[in-house]
Amino acid sequence: MDIFEKLRNDKGPLGKWSDVGHGYMMFPKLEGEIGPRMNFRGKERIVWSLNNYLGLANHPEVRKADEEASRVYGLASPMGSRMMSGNTDFHEQLEAELSAFVKKEDTFLLNYGYQGIMSAIDCICGRHDVIVYDAESHACIIDGVRLHQGKRFVFRHNDMENFETQLKRAVELIEGTPGGILVITEGVFGMGGDQGKLKEIIDLKKKYAFRLLVDDAHGFGTMGPTGAGTDEHQGCQEGVDLYFSTFAKSMASIGAFISGEKEVIQYIRYNSRSQIFAKSLPMPIVMGNLKRLQLLRNNADLREKLWKNVNQIQAGFRERGFNIGETNSPVTPVFLKVGIPETINLVVDLRENHGIFCSAVTYPVIPKGLLMLRIIPTAAHSEEDIVKTLDAFSAIREKIESGEYLKEMTVNV
Repeated sequence: MDIFEKLRNDKGPLGKWSDVGHGYMMFPKLEGEIGPRMNFRGKERIVWSLNNYLGLANHPEVRKADEEASRVYGLASPMGSRMMSGNTDFHEQLEAELSAFVKKEDTFLLNYGYQGIMSAIDCICGRHDVIVYDAESHACIIDGVRLHQGKRFVFRHNDMENFETQLKRAVELIEGTPGGILVITEGVFGMGGDQGKLKEIIDLKKKYAFRLLVDDAHGFGTMGPTGAGTDEHQGCQEGVDLYFSTFAKSMASIGAFISGEKEVIQYIRYNSRSQIFAKSLPMPIVMGNLKRLQLLRNNADLREKLWKNVNQIQAGFRERGFNIGETNSPVTPVFLKVGIPETINLVVDLRENHGIFCSAVTYPVIPKGLLMLRIIPTAAHSEEDIVKTLDAFSAIREKIESGEYLKEMTVNV
């Protein structure tokens, strides 16, 4: 068979909907300055789909730093990988400031979050090592685990009894071999919004020998007294061996970092293939990230405003009887019992008649028969945005109960 023929015959679980959803449900185009209100198809919408938690994307100091660095250095500088010719004092300054902030000995910058953690897992684990990871880990972790040539065991999401069972299997497997155990979980799970049970995992180090890697993409900047992350929030920073996060959420930028013990980070620095063989982060990105980190550390009011909005909208959903799961972070999932055909009509209604733009998540990400509308509050949202959104959700629930969304679609997407 022609290898392309099978691609034409099977478009995948999301691709099969592309004929009806492209440009609307998938690959939509939000226009205008990044913020709580943007344009979609020529009309203003309240946007709840952007992980711009602290509202830094269009902060005037950020825009000024980005512009100035682009003017002075251009996007080409520095050229080459950091190991060969692309290292600078500013790259090292950003690493040092991140290390101090998350209370680790050393930090290594990564070009992207998704690629970065995949490469880190591949770099750390050899064929004798065993990985134990949470079942609801992000796709980047799953793909990193797939690269691993050794054994891996998955434990039921946040289930400590099952986690210990998998740990026992891992311990038995490495006995008599030169292998070790790497446990991987998340600080804040990006779909459900619940925190990983970091303290409980760390407590098991007294019984089992393993190292812990935490992906805190949604926790960095939002969780903890200073915003240093979910491990700070849970009071267990010392027990996290490798702390990973991306700049793409709270920092509203690009790139990522991994922090930990100096000798371990130095090993990753010299053995991470995705960084050794890739161009260094451009100088405007590095300079912009230095400014973003400064604002994140020194402006507690941004985090306070974020949490004021989080608490208000989550309390509003609960008071109105909506199911928002187990979230204990800014990520706010709203679960509704509707099928995929109803989902299309519902999302169209939200966008066209209520002016609300949020991400819709369906099977296979969540069980069949459920729709999750994921709300991401930010420091930039207003009380008016929240009230209007809560009223819109009450209106769509009435239509679900009346069967309105089972009728033929009235808007061409």
